[in-house]
This record gives sequence, structure tokens and C-alpha cells, in this order.
Amino acid sequence: MEVKKLSPFDFINSINKGRSGENLLADCHADDSLENVNPDSPDKNYVPFIINRGFSYFKDTVLFANEMNIKHQLPPKMQYDFYRNIVSNKKRFSKWAKKANASNDILAIQKYYNYSRQRAEEAYKILTKGQIQEIHKLLDKGGR
Repeated sequence: MEVKKLSPFDFINSINKGRSGENLLADCHADDSLENVNPDSPDKNYVPFIINRGFSYFKDTVLFANEMNIKHQLPPKMQYDFYRNIVSNKKRFSKWAKKANASNDILAIQKYYNYSRQRAEEAYKILTKGQIQEIHKLLDKGGR
């Protein structure tokens, strides 16, 4: 029988259902020394950073996420139980923040100077519009 691998969103949904929801880590122990090492254990799929980030998007749970970031050394079972018992039963959804695509100017600077994106963004701040246009002209290969 194949064990289903749990995603961070499974944990977040379970926590959002509160104590009435399914306890995904019911068979796990908070102290790793008491548990046999099992690579298929559900607590191996619990990623505290992602769970904390998921709860940081809501004004009613952001302080709990901050507290768990401070207590990052806690075992997954303890963090999960904390969230299940303190977060109110509520449906929560938000778009996750993603890094914006780089502009054509940034991409041109990256290519011309062979810079990383971060370095190109720093260079963009000090280059003039004329210099950026010159970079575009030098990189233009023509054609359609």
C-alpha cells in the first residue's frame, strides 16, 4: 500500500479546520528520541517555513506565525499542535507572493555585463537612460 505524501497545503487546510479537522500528525511524537526512524512518517513532510509563511498572510494568524518563526527549533509535531489548538476554525485563502518578472532593461544589463539579477538591479539604479539604450543597441542582433 502506497502512503500519500502530504503537501504543506494539506497541513494548512487541516490546521484551518481546527480541532474538528483531521489530525495529520496524530501518530507522531514530539520527541524524536521516542519515535522509530520512519522515512514515510508524515512529520517528515511538515515544512515549518512554508506553514509559517502560509499563516503570515492573514491578520488573525500573522502573530502566531511570527511566534513559530521565533521558536523554529520546535519539532514539527509541537508546531502543528500549537497551530491546531490556537488558530480559529476558518476558511483562509490568499495568493502567494511571487517575485516579479525582470524588465527588458534588467535582462539586457544581465546579459551585457554577465551579472546576476540582483547585481543587474543594483546597476540599473546607477545607469542613465542613455547608457541603457546603448546596451540595448549593442545587444540588438537585428532580424524580425
